[in-house]
Amino acid sequence: MAIAKAERLMNLALCLLGTRRPLSKRELRESIEAYLEAASDDSFNRMFERDKDDLRELGLVIETVENLDSEVGYLARRDSNRLPPITLDAEEAAALGLAAKVWQQARLAGAASGALQKLRAAGLPEDVDPYEAHGALEPRIPVHEAAFEPLMLACRDRRPVAFDYRKATAAHPEPRNVEPWALECWRGHWYLAGWDRDRGAERVFRLSRITGRVRTRSGRFTVEVPDVVTVRETVASWAGETADRSALIRLRTDAGYPLRAKATAVRELGDGWDELEIPYGHGLDAWLVEFGPDVVVLEPAELRADVVDRLRAVAKG
Repeated sequence: MAIAKAERLMNLALCLLGTRRPLSKRELRESIEAYLEAASDDSFNRMFERDKDDLRELGLVIETVENLDSEVGYLARRDSNRLPPITLDAEEAAALGLAAKVWQQARLAGAASGALQKLRAAGLPEDVDPYEAHGALEPRIPVHEAAFEPLMLACRDRRPVAFDYRKATAAHPEPRNVEPWALECWRGHWYLAGWDRDRGAERVFRLSRITGRVRTRSGRFTVEVPDVVTVRETVASWAGETADRSALIRLRTDAGYPLRAKATAVRELGDGWDELEIPYGHGLDAWLVEFGPDVVVLEPAELRADVVDRLRAVAKG
């Protein structure tokens, strides 16, 4: 529904910008397919008025003109809707190029590439190649989960969602009703932060544990969405980035390099094992499970028990 409305708004904007004379409601209805499909004149009039208000809210200057026959027409003059010249320095151009590379595997890749081409036409410095400014870096955001796109749209449109979610310690998924706030990527995994309506509290969900289809729900959010900084802090905490103590683990030699990068102390034990002291925060048990038999938790006992519970849940399928 959100995509259909966006397409309708775009078609209306193109009609108003492309005409040299004011177009009446009748002419606009005959020119836009979505308006032709309206069930009645009243339905069309309501749809048109909402669309016109939405375009004005987005910044399009729409003029209302009455002709000699007292018929009202609409148009958006190009000179009234022309943006000022876009000027970017080398660092700004490099940042945009880097952002486009990040999304080159996602559905937004075409839009990102097209936007950069338009910026080039609008005056992007000719001596700056935004795609090569960081040639040694290949930033990518892997998006393999089917839930990513519907959740991204739900976050954008502020629409509640429902999905089935399997916790790492559970053998079967449970239904969740969530007001989605934002998607964040941590350590190569995507997380959704939002308000869990059933539990009456903020929650973070790892997209790889969402099973089945994400379903949108009608109605408005019941809780105010926090600012993006707060959301990132929430995801960081749930993903194990916030540590308030230490854990001791055994790690196979030449394995678990991400763990080694986080370690505050490393001691060789011999026989193909090392002992590491690593920061311990919420979510560490889920991260350690990903390394399978290469990791053995020594202490604290509660972390060891959590890892064992997760492994048993995985074994049960």
